[in-house]
Amino acid sequence: MTVLHLADEGEAADLAAFLSRLLHYDRSAAVRLQAAGTALAVFGRPPSFEVLVIRAVRLAKPYENGLDVTLDVTVSAGELLESVDEKAATAAVPGAVTGPPWAGVLPPRGGWLAETGLPAPDALRGLVAAAVAEFRSRTAELPDDRRTRAELDRTGREIWSRTVGNTRLPVRVVHAAQSLGFLRAAQESGEPESRLYSSGAWLRLRTPYGSVAVRTAGLGALGVSVR
Repeated sequence: MTVLHLADEGEAADLAAFLSRLLHYDRSAAVRLQAAGTALAVFGRPPSFEVLVIRAVRLAKPYENGLDVTLDVTVSAGELLESVDEKAATAAVPGAVTGPPWAGVLPPRGGWLAETGLPAPDALRGLVAAAVAEFRSRTAELPDDRRTRAELDRTGREIWSRTVGNTRLPVRVVHAAQSLGFLRAAQESGEPESRLYSSGAWLRLRTPYGSVAVRTAGLGALGVSVR
């Protein structure tokens, strides 16, 4: 069995928390794992947000025997979570599963250019709070005969498809970052603030705790809703 040796207990705890949040939105969630050297990238797609989320994990060594090989496999998020041993800082890679369509269309590895106009983290968190409050207020005002899934989704699309500040980034990307634990309050460790990057049709919001990527062209309208 392939065993991943994580850098420390904190990395193991963060990985477990990330997987738990994904499973909150989709109990049958799958994740794609890509590892090389001492870096592991975990890709997921919470269905409520229509985005890709990426958690980078530091490894102490690649595999059980420290073999210098790469890993690229799609597995059950639930089985991976069950295998995480926080005290030992290890995780066993489950057997591969048939990957969902999104797992075959990942953001590019390189070619990312920095974008300007992204508000500060505190402002991003405030933006999400205001959007959630607006959604709840508007849907609460709907008469019973209009409180349908289609109407809720329409309202959600309108709110979450708005762009952030002077950027092309949809608000739903920031909402996903907040919900997945990527927009935590700043710490005193001098960690960099959130950054926005673009590569072709892709936009990526990167924070010290993870990234959220969205393809802004070629996918058509995406329906989103708050659950």
